[in-house]
Amino acid sequence: VQLQASGGGLVQAGESLRLSCVASGTSFSLNAMGWYRQAPGKERELVAAVTSGLSPTYAASVKGRFTISRDNGDNTVYLEMNSLKTEDTGIYYCVADDPRGGTLYYGTGFWGQGTQVTVSS
Repeated sequence: VQLQASGGGLVQAGESLRLSCVASGTSFSLNAMGWYRQAPGKERELVAAVTSGLSPTYAASVKGRFTISRDNGDNTVYLEMNSLKTEDTGIYYCVADDPRGGTLYYGTGFWGQGTQVTVSS
């Protein structure tokens, strides 16, 4: 399974960005899909995830500002990021459960290459 993320960029604080991620190389719907981010000097953080049943979870730091959604038919997941803050800067990685046993909640599923998000003040 390959995960291809897009949509990152440079924005000012308060603006919005939308990330997209398409999973290819599989003919079945993936269970959970989501996004991690790694900020400079910090550990990777699970930002948001959504199950195939469309049940979302969010990190406390983004709750109310970010919205995760997905299209099960296309194995695509989106992250709508509003009211961006400078502390949202980082590399955002698309992740998904591995049906062979890995789960994104423990970081042991599939990982994409990442897309850079930079929020300036």
